[in-house]
Amino acid sequence: MEGRRVVGWAARDSSGYLSPYSFNLRKTGAEDVVLKVLYSGVDHTDLHQVREELSHTNYPLVPGHEIVGEVVEMGQEVGKFKIGDIVGVGGIIWSCGECLTCKSKMEQYCNERIMTYNAIDKDGKTIQGGYSSAMVVNQRFVVRIPEKLAPEQAAPLLCAGVTAYSPLKEINNLNKVLKVGILGLGGVGHLAVLIAKAMGHHVIVISSSDKKKQEAFDHLHADAFLVSSDVDEMNKTTNTLDYILDTVPAPHSLNPYLSLLKVNGKIIVVGAAAEPLHFTASVVITGKKNIGGSFVGSVEDIEEVLEFWAEKGLTSMIEVVKMDYVNEAFARMERNDVRYRFVLDVAGTDFE
Repeated sequence: MEGRRVVGWAARDSSGYLSPYSFNLRKTGAEDVVLKVLYSGVDHTDLHQVREELSHTNYPLVPGHEIVGEVVEMGQEVGKFKIGDIVGVGGIIWSCGECLTCKSKMEQYCNERIMTYNAIDKDGKTIQGGYSSAMVVNQRFVVRIPEKLAPEQAAPLLCAGVTAYSPLKEINNLNKVLKVGILGLGGVGHLAVLIAKAMGHHVIVISSSDKKKQEAFDHLHADAFLVSSDVDEMNKTTNTLDYILDTVPAPHSLNPYLSLLKVNGKIIVVGAAAEPLHFTASVVITGKKNIGGSFVGSVEDIEEVLEFWAEKGLTSMIEVVKMDYVNEAFARMERNDVRYRFVLDVAGTDFE
C-alpha cells in the first residue's frame, strides 16, 4: 500500500535536467517519520548522479540528501520526535544495525546501507530524495536540528558539513595544533575551513587560483592561502603539512599535494570525482605519505556537527533559491559560481 502523493523535481535522463514530477511515498511504518521538506542543500554528488556520472541512475530521479523538514506524521513506535519538530536527514536512510560497522556507530560503511536517493527501498521501489515536498524516513536516520540553528543554515551540514567534520574529528582527538590543508574551497571546503579553525588548527587553503583568497581570509579566517599553480610557494610548503582534506569533486593528480605533507602525513579524499585520481607510488613510498578516504558521516557525527556549529556560533555561506531555480543552480555550481552552497527553499516553492 502506498502513502501520500507528493511532488518533487526529477531528472528523466542523463541530461540531468530537472522538472516537476509527482509520485507516492511508501506507507508510513511503525518506526517512520514523515517530514514536510523545508530546505534541501545542493551537492555536487546530486549533479553527478542525475547525469549518471557516478553509478547507474534509476530514472526518473529526485535527488537531494541535505534535507531539513518539519515532522508532520509519525509511526506508532516513534518516541524520539513529536509533531512540529524541525529535523534533518543526511545521505543514508537505512543500515542493517547488526554488523560490526553499525555497532561501531559507523553505519555509513554498512554493506547493506541504503542511500537517501537512487537506491532501492525495502518495497523494491526507487527511493526519491529531498528535492520534494515530503519524505518518509526511519527514525534512526532522522536528527533533531538545534533550536539555535536556522534551518537553512543546518541543511549543508547534513552532508557537506559532516563530510568535513568526520575526518577532522579524528585528528582533533590528537589534542595538539596541526597544520591542516583544505584542498578546494567549495561547499565542503569552506565548511572544512570553518570547522578546522574552530577546532584550533592552523589552516591553509589550497586552491587552483587566487580568486577566493580574500574571502578565505576575511570570511573564513584561514591562516594561509596557497595557489597550487604557484611553483615557488608550493616548493616552500613542501613537507610542512600534517594533514590535507581533499574536497575537490573533479579529476586531479594527488602528487603536488602529497609533496606538501610531512613524513607520515595523510591526505584524506572526500570529494567524489567522477574519474580516477592519480598519484605516483614513489612519492608515497619515499615520503611515507598516506592516502585515505572518508564517506559522509554517521548519525552520531551529524548530531555532533550540528551541536558543534550551534555551540561555536558558526555561519556557513549559502545562497537560498527557489526550487524552480535548480537547473540554473546546477549550471552555476558546475562553473564554480556560488559562495559556497546553494540551499533550495522547497517549502517556499509553488509546485503547482
